[in-house]
Amino acid sequence: MDNWTEWPSAEALKREGLAAPRHWVGLAGRYLGLGAALWTTYAQSDLSGPEKWQVGLVAAVGMGGFWAFLHTVPQKRIGRSLGWLALVLAQALFATVNHAPALGIVLICCLAIGSTQRLPLVVAVPATSLAALLFLLLVPDPDSWLGNAAIIFGLGVLGYVIRLDWEARGSTQRLLQQERAARTAEAEAAALAERSRIAREIHDVLAHSLSAQLVHLEAARLMLDAGADRAQLRERIVAARRMAQDGLAETRQALSALRGDFAPVGDYLKELVEQLPGATLEVHGLPRPLEAETGVAVRRTAQEALTNVRKHAPGASCALRLSYLDATVELEVVNGAAEGGPAGELATAGSGLGLLGMRERAELLGGSLVAAPEAEGFRVLLTLPAG
Repeated sequence: MDNWTEWPSAEALKREGLAAPRHWVGLAGRYLGLGAALWTTYAQSDLSGPEKWQVGLVAAVGMGGFWAFLHTVPQKRIGRSLGWLALVLAQALFATVNHAPALGIVLICCLAIGSTQRLPLVVAVPATSLAALLFLLLVPDPDSWLGNAAIIFGLGVLGYVIRLDWEARGSTQRLLQQERAARTAEAEAAALAERSRIAREIHDVLAHSLSAQLVHLEAARLMLDAGADRAQLRERIVAARRMAQDGLAETRQALSALRGDFAPVGDYLKELVEQLPGATLEVHGLPRPLEAETGVAVRRTAQEALTNVRKHAPGASCALRLSYLDATVELEVVNGAAEGGPAGELATAGSGLGLLGMRERAELLGGSLVAAPEAEGFRVLLTLPAG
């Protein structure tokens, strides 16, 4: 029932997606039909001069009314649309009874095909049927009645077929618009995800760098309170400065890592271990390239774990194990108890949220991070899908 009461969709009535040859063929058909009708009418010898002018005026008014009908339909105002069709019908009937049946049949055919194309069928079918009946009753030649009826009916059906074709084209246009919108939304989501990744990575790098600097600066403060000499203080300050430089370098490396352009994780961990006395590294399994975010997560977790060793267990032994398993990659960092030093006050340096951030990063990647005391030390275990 909806198909009978619905107007053609806006996409169906638009020219978008309509092949240019089809558009021009449609226009040519209208004007050729009108031209043929006028030629047939004017070729009759029994028309006087005023009658010929009258036929021209009827043709102009009839086609003008049909043009107005075509431009009123998109407003979906049934009364106004039927009003313009009534004007076309009146001109067709007037032409028929005034010795211009060819012009009358052309206008009736325009009415039939136009109404079934553009009006709700519950209105178009009765309007077309009534117009055809009135026209056929006024046809002066009964012998042409059947042929005219077949032409009007056939063009009405053709109008409905064209309407179905328009609707199919409109559906295609809607799907294309939806696809474009989906692609735009996908691109925006990808851009937002990329910005989030970069922001998270820069945050983690800066958090690690600033936390390490804070360790050295806090140690310098404690040494200053304890009356340490100038050389020891300078060593701590230089170390803090070096950490700031390393932080800038790591930020650049992090951005490169997000693009998949960074050194293998194993090589990076070797460099990291060399910077912490007493730290060792073991690599199990066959090393293989990791996805960018997975590699970054392993690097950041190792950095955070070693920074925590410096803060909470200075001088303690530390063992790193990197394992390439079938479906996952694991990083384990285990440290022993502190051997002395300013651990008590340095342990309060930093935000204390580093491992929490690492855990959130691991969960975003579909992995896990476990951080808990073990025996006399502490153990961090990161597990991530290998990708």
